[in-house]
Amino acid sequence: MSIIVGLTGGIGSGKTTVAKLFQKHGVPIYIADERARLLMERPDVVEAVQQIFTTSVINENGLLDRAKIKQLVFDNKTLLEQLNQVVHPRVKKDFEDWLEEHKDSPFVIKESAILFESGLETSCDLVILVVAPEEVRIERVMARDGVSKDQVLKIIDNQMKDEEKVGRSQYIIENNNKKTIESDIITIIRDINSKNHLI
Repeated sequence: MSIIVGLTGGIGSGKTTVAKLFQKHGVPIYIADERARLLMERPDVVEAVQQIFTTSVINENGLLDRAKIKQLVFDNKTLLEQLNQVVHPRVKKDFEDWLEEHKDSPFVIKESAILFESGLETSCDLVILVVAPEEVRIERVMARDGVSKDQVLKIIDNQMKDEEKVGRSQYIIENNNKKTIESDIITIIRDINSKNHLI
């Protein structure tokens, strides 16, 4: 069975860049957000999600209006919890099926922005944390999403602080635009492969 490695980091830390570099070196990557997005297009999931809300969250194509849902749950913890109860068990099952497909790989990576917040790290053998200075993260998200600095700061404030995540991670990748991170990734791949017979 493969070693399961969690990959996480706050918004704008550059997790996706790091994930793609691992993929380039032949490591299978499960991107939780992307898989959840695909799962939310299934008719049974569309129906289950709609039942949570009093207003329609289905667009003219019969798919979930993700922007509207995001808006409705942003300041409503109860709705967010209900949404997570629909989505998370299905993502968990999807990951188990995906893991079975990749069971011959020495290790696989499960990428999730909320790995610690959602308790997903308990299903991982090791965790890689991607960090970057706050000003770099703010610039990246503003450029990528076309949002204001205040909006980015609000999201950062809602996420677990890096200091707390560092103490719970086995590997830290500093992604600050100043140096290449590929050598760090190669080192981590070698180290995890050397642990393979120990786990």
